[in-house]
Amino acid sequence: MKSFREAFALSAAEVDELTPPGTVRILDNREDAASTQDNHIVKFPKPTDSPRDPLNYSFSRKAGALIVASLYAFIANYTSSIIAPILQLWPTVYPTEPKDFSELSYIIAVAVLMLGASNIWWVPLSNWMGRRPVLIIATLLMMLCSVWAAKAESFGSLIAARILQGAGGGAADTVAPALIGDLYFIHERGRAMAVYTIFLCSGSLFGGLTGGYIGFHYGWASVFWVSTALSGFVFLGVVFFVPETLFDRSLSSDNASVSSDNKTPSTKEVEAIAESPISESFTFIQSLQTNLGRHPHAHGNLLHYLVQPWCTLLLPGTWVVMMHYAGLVGGIVTVSLIGPQLVAMPPYLWGANVGLINVGAVIGCVVGYLYTYILADRQLKSKAKQQRQGMAEAEDRLPTMFFPLVVATAGFLVFGFCAKNPGKDRWVGLQAGYAMIAFGLTQVPSVGFNYLIDAYGSLAGDCFTMVTILRSVIAFAWTFFVATWIQDRGAAEPFGIFGMLMGLFGLLTVPLFLFGKRMRIATAARVQRQG
Repeated sequence: MKSFREAFALSAAEVDELTPPGTVRILDNREDAASTQDNHIVKFPKPTDSPRDPLNYSFSRKAGALIVASLYAFIANYTSSIIAPILQLWPTVYPTEPKDFSELSYIIAVAVLMLGASNIWWVPLSNWMGRRPVLIIATLLMMLCSVWAAKAESFGSLIAARILQGAGGGAADTVAPALIGDLYFIHERGRAMAVYTIFLCSGSLFGGLTGGYIGFHYGWASVFWVSTALSGFVFLGVVFFVPETLFDRSLSSDNASVSSDNKTPSTKEVEAIAESPISESFTFIQSLQTNLGRHPHAHGNLLHYLVQPWCTLLLPGTWVVMMHYAGLVGGIVTVSLIGPQLVAMPPYLWGANVGLINVGAVIGCVVGYLYTYILADRQLKSKAKQQRQGMAEAEDRLPTMFFPLVVATAGFLVFGFCAKNPGKDRWVGLQAGYAMIAFGLTQVPSVGFNYLIDAYGSLAGDCFTMVTILRSVIAFAWTFFVATWIQDRGAAEPFGIFGMLMGLFGLLTVPLFLFGKRMRIATAARVQRQG
C-alpha cells in the first residue's frame, strides 16, 4: 500500500503503468487507433458463467429492473415534494392548529432529511441480505406511510408519517443505483445511470408541478392518496420485475473458467457465457428469489456492513461527489419550497398555478439528461481509444461535469436576484435560475455516482450512503431556516451564499480530475481490502 506522499511522488510514466481500482481495459488490444467498432469493447467487470451473475441477465430483464429502479427514484422524490404548493391551504384544513410558514416547512424538511439519513440502515442491509428484499421493504414502508399521511389528523401525526414516508423512499438514492451498477458493464453504465437520473431529478419537480392542482381541486389529503397509489405501483414493480443482483463473483465456483488466468475475457468469450445453456436455464422466477438465509457471498456480519460506510470517508472521491450532491439538492429543495410561496404573493398571485414555477426546472432536467446521455459513455470510450490504448480511467468521466457545475452555480445567483427584486415579468428569471440548477443536478447521479462505482467498485453503495446522508442534512438545514432567513434579509443574501458554496464545491472537481488516479493508487489497498 502506497501512502499519499508516495503516490504523488510517482512520475507520470509510473502512474500510467499502474492499474488501481478504477483503471480498466474497455477496448480490445487488437483495436487500431482508427477503429470504432463496438465489437472491440471489452466487457468489464469480468462475468462468470454462473446464471446468478447479474451481468449475464438478458437485456429485457436488465431493462425491466432499470425502469422500476428509476420509477422508484421518481416516486420517492415526488411524494416528498408534492405537498409544497398546497402549504397555503393549511389554515383551512387544520383551523385549530395555526402554523406559520417556517413551521410548515418542517413537513417537507423531515421527509428530505430521512430520504438520506435512512440509508444508514438501508445500504448495510442491502449489502448483507441483498438488494431485492431491501427494496421490497422500503417501497412497502413508503406506501403504508403515505396512507398514514392521508389520514393524519394533527401536525404531529403528519410529521411522524412524513418521517417514515421519507425513510421508505431513501433506498431509491442508494440501493437502486447500486442495483444498476450490479447489472451493467462499465461501458454501459453511463447511459443506464442517465435514464435513472432523469427520473430521480424530475420526481421532485413534477411533485411541485402537479401538487397544487391536485390539492386545490381535490383536497389536502388527495396528494397523499396519489402518493399511495404511486408507491403501491412501484412496490408491485419491485416484487415482480426486480431480480436479486447482489453477487460476489470472486467467490463464485463458476469463476474459474473466466478469471483463473487473471486475464480480461474477450468479447466472444463473454458473449458465449451470456448465451450458454446454463444461463438460459436460469428462470425469471429464480432470479426473483432473495438471498435471505442462504447468502453465499457475505464477507462479514451485519455489524461489519453498518460500520463500513463510514470508512468510505477516507476516499477523496466520496467527499467531492458528496459536496456536489449536497449543494445541488439543497438548492433544488429550497427553491421548490420557496418558489411557490414567491409566486403566490404580489405581484404574481398565481394561486392554484404556483406549481408552474417548476416548469423551468423540468426543462433544465430534460436538457441535462440529453447532455449526459450523449456524453457520459462517449468521452470514456473516446479517451480510451485515442489516448490510452484501450485503457479507461475513472476520471475520464469528470470533464462532463465542468460546464453544468458552472451553470448551476450561476443559477443560484439568478434565482436569488430575481426573488429579491420581484416584478411583473421577473418570474422568467426565477424559472431560468431554477432550470440552471436542475441542469447541474442531473450530472451528479449520472457522472458522480458512476465515478464512485468505477473507482471504488463494491464500496460504491457505501459511498452512496455517505453522499446521501450529507445531501439530506444540507437540504434539511437549508429548508429548515431559509424561510426565516429570506423573511429577515431578503432572497439575494441566502442564495448568494448558496451560490458561493456551490462554486467552491464545484472547484473540488478540478483536483480530483488532475490527481484522482494518484489518490486511487494511495487508497487501492484499502478499497480492495474493504471491498
